[in-house]
Amino acid sequence: MSEASIHGGIAYLAGQVPLTPDADIETQTREVLAEIDELLAKCGSDKTRILRAQIFLADIADFAGMNRAWDAWVAAGNAPARATVEAKLANPAWKVEIVVTAAV
Repeated sequence: MSEASIHGGIAYLAGQVPLTPDADIETQTREVLAEIDELLAKCGSDKTRILRAQIFLADIADFAGMNRAWDAWVAAGNAPARATVEAKLANPAWKVEIVVTAAV
């Protein structure tokens, strides 16, 4: 599996998951967003060029906490189209997984 691939000037990132499984939702979300920043930089892009984000929460009750971390991170005036859903994640300790697509 590739962490990211680029085609036609678009970077497609794989789902990014937290590094600290026992952390709260805001910490896990910040970790995932930091990973996204790093991957986008490697692709020659950044969060201001995100076109779409898909957020998967293990428990939709964590929406507010995830959203606080997201709102603090997203570039003002550059919020991408976004979907947030509840889903069973591959590791039960993960609270969040985020997939983004960005222009390069």
